[in-house]
Order: sequence, then C-alpha cells, then structure tokens
Amino acid sequence: MTFERFVSFRYLRAKRKQKFISLISLISVLGVAVGVMALIVVLSVYTGFTEGLRDQIIGINAHILVQGFGGAIDNPALVKQQVEQSKGVEAATPYIYAQALISSGSGRSSGIAIRGIDPASASRVINLDKKMVSGTLNDLTAASELPGIVLGKEIAAQLRVISGSKVRLISPDGPLTPMGVMPKVQICVVSGIFATGMYEYDSTMGFVNLETARRLAGLDEGWVHGLEVRAADADKAHLARAAIQEQLGPAYSVRDWMQLNQNLFAALKLEKIGIFIALDLIILVASLNIISALVMVVMEKNKDIAILKSMGAKTGSIMRIFFYQGAVIGFSGTILGVGSGLGLCALLKRYKIIELPSNVYPMSTMPVKVVPMDVTVIAISAILITLLATLYPSWKASKVRPAEALSYE
Repeated sequence: MTFERFVSFRYLRAKRKQKFISLISLISVLGVAVGVMALIVVLSVYTGFTEGLRDQIIGINAHILVQGFGGAIDNPALVKQQVEQSKGVEAATPYIYAQALISSGSGRSSGIAIRGIDPASASRVINLDKKMVSGTLNDLTAASELPGIVLGKEIAAQLRVISGSKVRLISPDGPLTPMGVMPKVQICVVSGIFATGMYEYDSTMGFVNLETARRLAGLDEGWVHGLEVRAADADKAHLARAAIQEQLGPAYSVRDWMQLNQNLFAALKLEKIGIFIALDLIILVASLNIISALVMVVMEKNKDIAILKSMGAKTGSIMRIFFYQGAVIGFSGTILGVGSGLGLCALLKRYKIIELPSNVYPMSTMPVKVVPMDVTVIAISAILITLLATLYPSWKASKVRPAEALSYE
C-alpha cells in the first residue's frame, strides 16, 4: 500500500475530532447508494413495462404488414410465397380489415374493427389462440349456418353476449343506390372470446374468417387487404422488412411494428432518458456531501498536510490522498446501491408484491426487467460523478502552504 492510500484510509476512520466528518462521509455513501438503487429499480420497472407493452402490441398484431400501393392484393398466395422466402421471415398470413357496427339481441350496439383472418395460418403469425378465454380460432371455419366471430372480452361484456350468442354486423361498405349507400348486414354467432389485457383491443376488435370479412368489406373473391408477417426475431423485424421489400419491389408497402408504433415507443424512450437524468440528481446531491466532507477534512488536516509537504510530499501525492478518500466513498456507495437495487428488483420480480389494475395497465403486476447495460451505465455514471466531486477538495488540499499553516505553531 502506498503512503497516499495509507493516509487516506486513516482519515476515513473515526477519530475524536472527526466523528462529525465521518458521519457526513457515511451519509454520502448512503446518498450514492440510494441514488444508484433508485435508478436501477425505476429503470428496470420502466423497461419491464415498455417490453410488456411491446409484447402485448405485437402479440395480437403481426411483426410486419405488407400492403399493395394500389389497394387490395389480388394474388395473396403468390405474394405470401415470396414473403416467406425472404430472409428472417417465419410465417405469413392474409388479412382483411373492415369497420362495422355490431349489435346484440339485448339491444346494445357498438363500433367494432373487424379483422378477417385465415385460422389455419394466422396462429403461426399472431398469438390470438393463446389469448382465447373460450372457443378456438378453428371455430371460425366450422361448418354452420351462420359464420362465427371472435370478440374481445370487454366488447362481449358490453353487448352482454357469450359463446353461442348471435350478433348483427352492419357495414357501411355497401352498394350505391339512388337512395344512397345500402349497408351490408351479416348475422354471426359468437364462436369465441379473447382477452389480451389491453382495453383498447378487447373493447374494439373482432375476428372473422376471410369469406365473411370479404363480404363486409366488399372485396372480390380471392382479394385481401394485405399480409401479416411474423419475423424470426421481433427485435430484428426491420431486417426482415428490408428483405421483404427487396423481394417484392416498390409495388408494395412493407412496414414493421417499430414503424407502426414509432411515436409511442419514441415517447417511452424519451421518458426513460428523462427519468435517468432526474434520478441522477440524487447522486449529484450525494456528491455535494462528499465535497463538504472532504473540504472539512482538508480544513481539519491543514497542519498534517503542511507537515507532509515539509517532509517532501509532492503536490500530486497530497491530491491523491483526498482523491482516494472520495473514491472509496463513491465506490462503496455504488457497490452498495447496485447490490440493493438488484436485490429489490429480484424481490419484486419473484413475489409480485405490487399489483396493477388490469383495466388501466396492460399487465396485472409490476413488471421488472434488469438490463445489464442499464446497470453498467448507472454504475459508471455514479462513479464518475463522485470522482469529479473529489477534484476540488483534492486541489484545495494540494495548495496548502506549509509556512502559513505552521506559522502559529
């Protein structure tokens, strides 16, 4: 151990005249630890919430949407084959989108977004089958007098219908007559109910087979609005999108889930940065305590510093004594904060202590996901802030003049 470190560690120990200074040093360590712990916990919860929201969005929606610039696609089988040959694509399925008014026998009605799907291939692209509360997607193609429809849990409750109930779909995309547009009416039977956990989806969405959706949307036989595509890796959906675009050419529009929801996720990313900056102020306040503690140590040890310099200690050695002292406080607080933050995250993740209202949030418990990169950035920023806080007291100590400090001794 060098003499600078030896003297620095001696100054950190409580002495008769240094108990107050040692108390401030302890408060500084706790301040850094609390700041680091708060940053880790809050950012882990925020990351968990963001990823939970992302999983909910892309769970019932596809990773990539393929649409024709001219409108509907008249050869979906050929386009589907080309898409599935693209790099990074796992599966594709056709879809039709329509809007309608839905009403039930109880006299209740609501607007609804109708999505026509192919049950045979849709289960490979979207996770709707895992969200089913009752019934299955295969019931949409079951042979019966009336076509089936799968409704969200909230809209089914609003209409007061259950599996087996009949509903009426009224689409505005009807033929034009001298009296105006003749709406199309389709009677369907509720073949299933799904619950995604997101109120926006569960209260406004219904699924039917392609033939039913085609009649409601007024499309010709064999036509669809586009293709839904599942990428092999959701986080690399942009690479699959580029491969599909290159395969299909400029006649088609290809967008991934990040483009379709870019405003939402851009806002969440900006909020995460804002939270990081705001909570870093806790560490900054703790670093001010480090400055106060070291400045008081310098004032208390003026004579000691003067004697050391008289014995040949250089300016750099004096600076290092107090730099090491502040570094110990910073590193101790950071290590304590990282350990307590990771421990608290593990408790929240394991025991699900905090529950969330399902009608407000897309998940029922507080989500937690610790990202190693976030923890690394938090630890490095805390250490850098605390080390910067030691520069002024160290410089102040190095400027002590032996003649002035010992003039009255």
